Amino acid sequence: MTTPADELQKIFRTLSDPTRLRILRLVEREPLVVQELVDVLGMTQSRISRHLGILREVDLVEDRREGTYVSYRYKAPSDDAWKEAWDLVGRQLDDDPTAQRDSASLSRVLEARGSRSHSFFDAVGAEWDALRTVFADDELRARALSRLVEPRLRVVDIGTGTGILALELARLGADVIGVDDSTAMLDAARSKWESEDHSRGSLTLRKGDAGRLPLEDGEADAAVAHMVLHSVASPGEAIAEMGRTVRPSGSVVAVDFLAHSFEWMRNELGALWLGFEPDDIRSWFAAAGLDDPDIEIREPSSGGRELPATFIASARKRPS
Repeated sequence: MTTPADELQKIFRTLSDPTRLRILRLVEREPLVVQELVDVLGMTQSRISRHLGILREVDLVEDRREGTYVSYRYKAPSDDAWKEAWDLVGRQLDDDPTAQRDSASLSRVLEARGSRSHSFFDAVGAEWDALRTVFADDELRARALSRLVEPRLRVVDIGTGTGILALELARLGADVIGVDDSTAMLDAARSKWESEDHSRGSLTLRKGDAGRLPLEDGEADAAVAHMVLHSVASPGEAIAEMGRTVRPSGSVVAVDFLAHSFEWMRNELGALWLGFEPDDIRSWFAAAGLDDPDIEIREPSSGGRELPATFIASARKRPS
């Protein structure tokens, strides 16, 4: 029988190791694969794997398989003693020079992760309209729009790509800000917009990353990320940015895949993530200052290429 003293000793043993503290701090911020931890910490894979095993045994870290990848993420402890211990230790790390260097290294790793997706979409450019038909998402897109559009609503379309969603929103009378980090995609969207009727809504295109949106705080009435989160380096940061850029009581809508194992999507669609669990979406929305999202799950249509299930998550920003 485990006594409180035994549990306390286990806590001290686990959290007394500096390497484990560094790993916990990193995966608390962002899900990471072992090689990314190797790049950040400058340690051998075997050493990091050993410490991950210890953290997994005490239930502070969980792993999640995505095709051939395994990512590790922080798991909030249910036991109050563990929670209080980690909160105390975590606060001490805020001013630690080593933790600050780790944070800077993590930013570089995430930037490299994002650059793989950016390179894919720059290379694809206008051909994306043909490739994206694999999503079979016309109905999904229409259902997402129904949660957003009012006349003259200012909507930011994250990862606007070739402007398919942005143009639909503008036709419905919205003033759209389309954001994408790919110049080729923006050029294709701009070309489409030039041939449109501009009498109802408007479209402004801006170059920028989903994790650092080129918008002021509260600049938009609503923000939408349609089939974008699986291609960004940090989906949580993207949701946080959407929350930042909408006004209080403004709407945020995210449409994407549920967690799946379709590895081909990495190469053919530039996916960095093989979908998401609803609990992840709820956690990101809460951290962004948004209400608990309404999540509608849609099973894939039969026929054609097998696809994963999708979701539409929508919520309002809490009043300030």
